[in-house]
Amino acid sequence: MRTSDFDYSFPPELIAQTPLEPRDRSRLMVLKRGDGSVEHHRFSEIVDYLGAGDVLVFNDSRVIPARLTGKKVDSGGRVELLLLHRIDGAVWEALVKPGKRVSIGTRVEIEAGNKPRVLAEVIGVGEDGTRVISFSDEALLMQLGSVPLPPYIKSPLADPERYQTVYARVLGSAAAPTAGLHFTPELLNKIEQNGVRMLFVTLHVGLDTFRPVKEDDPLKHPIHREYGMVSPEVATELSRAKREGRRVICVGTTTVRLVEAAAQASKKSLLEPFDGWVSLFALPGYRFRMADGMITNFHLPRSTVLMLVCAFAGRDFTLHAYGEAIARSYRFYSFGDAMLIL
Repeated sequence: MRTSDFDYSFPPELIAQTPLEPRDRSRLMVLKRGDGSVEHHRFSEIVDYLGAGDVLVFNDSRVIPARLTGKKVDSGGRVELLLLHRIDGAVWEALVKPGKRVSIGTRVEIEAGNKPRVLAEVIGVGEDGTRVISFSDEALLMQLGSVPLPPYIKSPLADPERYQTVYARVLGSAAAPTAGLHFTPELLNKIEQNGVRMLFVTLHVGLDTFRPVKEDDPLKHPIHREYGMVSPEVATELSRAKREGRRVICVGTTTVRLVEAAAQASKKSLLEPFDGWVSLFALPGYRFRMADGMITNFHLPRSTVLMLVCAFAGRDFTLHAYGEAIARSYRFYSFGDAMLIL
C-alpha cells in the first residue's frame, strides 16, 4: 500500500469557496456497498435513506476562534498563531508563522482593536514544528481570535456561523466537522420524525484535517491526536443498537474515528464511555466495529480522511465515485457536496 494509491486530480475550480444556502441544498451522492451502485440526489433527500431504528451520530464540537495575530515583544515582528488544542488550562499547542523565528522564550503580544491585550510565551517546541504556548488570560483569548478557514478557501466568510454546524456546542476544534454543515434544524426535525435516534459525541478536530500524507508509506505518517468524549448514555444506546442489529450511521470521519477508537478501547461491552485522546488511523483492511454507514464530504487527495473513507467503502469504489463526482461537477471539500455511504 502506497500513499500514491490515494491520489487523484481534478479541476481546482471544483473547490467550493462559499457555502450554499440553505445548507441542505447541496448535492448528495449515495454509495451502496452491497451492489456497488451510485445515486445522485440533493442532501435534503437523505431522509429517504434513514428510517425507524437507525441511529445517527453527530460530532457536536464547535470551532474556536483559533486564528490569532500579534507582534513580538522584543522586535515588533508580526506573528500569526493557529491554536490546535488545549494542553492544560491556558497552555495550548499551536502552529506559528513564521515558525523558524519563534523559539522557546519568545513572547508575543496578542491584540484585537480596542480589546485588552493577552501575552503569549513559547514554552516548548514539538517534533512536528508546533509550539507549546502559555497565555496570560485564556478566557480573554477566546475574544481576540477569528474562526480559521481551511487554506484552500480564499473567499472571506460573511457569517462565521456558517462554518459551524447548527448543533455545535462544545468549544475546542481548529476546523469544523464539515459533514455536519449540510444539516438544518428543519431537516434534523424531519429525520427525527422518521424514527431515527440522534446521538451526539465530541471530537475536537485538529491538525491532520489540514495536511496530506507526505510519506510514500502511509504507515509512517505521524498522525496527530485529537481529544474526544463519548458519554455513558451514548455508549449504552450505541451498544444496544449494535446488539439489536440496528444501523449506526456516523456523520463525518471525525465521528467515525471517535466511536471506533472508543470501541477499540472497550473491554466489557461493545462500546464503553470514553474520555481521552484519539489517534486512530484507518487504512484499507481495518475492521469497523461500530459504523454501518457514513456521511462525509469529498476529501483532499492523499489525506488520512480519504484513506479512512477508502477503508470503509473500498478504495476502487471510492475513487470510482470521486471520478463520477468530478465528471458531474460536484463541489469539493469543506463547503462542498456530500456523500452517503451505506
